[in-house]
Amino acid sequence: MTALEFTHHIGKVSKSLRPFALRLTKDVEDANDLLQDTLLKAFTNRDKYTDGTNLKAWLYTIMKNTFITNYQRMVRKNTFIDTTDNLHYINTMDNSTDNGAYSTFAQEDISRAVNNLDETYRAPFMMHFRGFKYHEIASKLDIPIGTVKNRIHIARKELKDKLKVYAYYAA
Repeated sequence: MTALEFTHHIGKVSKSLRPFALRLTKDVEDANDLLQDTLLKAFTNRDKYTDGTNLKAWLYTIMKNTFITNYQRMVRKNTFIDTTDNLHYINTMDNSTDNGAYSTFAQEDISRAVNNLDETYRAPFMMHFRGFKYHEIASKLDIPIGTVKNRIHIARKELKDKLKVYAYYAA
């Protein structure tokens, strides 16, 4: 495949890469950067592409691997390593205490909000919260799976409204 043909094929396929990049990064600018990095790597490594294979799958693999590499690099960059001789930064945490009052108030408010839900919504919500699958909840409560999903959705919506004072802290 000539360079011109390769460029033409990549141009056709690259439009389908953008939604995948958005799904990975959850940010438009980061998705554009990831797409650009992917296409640059594809052009740079054109000689490694085998004619007759799935170009789209090759590009998706490059994108996924690039995203993973960038993510791992970011995690390593944000990891703090204490290089002081006496490990001052690590040892200072032994003497600090957390004020648990805020979390206690929040937990009490959450429990109160959940307990104030109508039983028809609370039961499926709590089962889902405890890890039951939708079909297990439907079977146990003897209701259709669509009803289970709807009740869990309504419970979440009500809890979100009741606990909106905490939305600032969660972000």
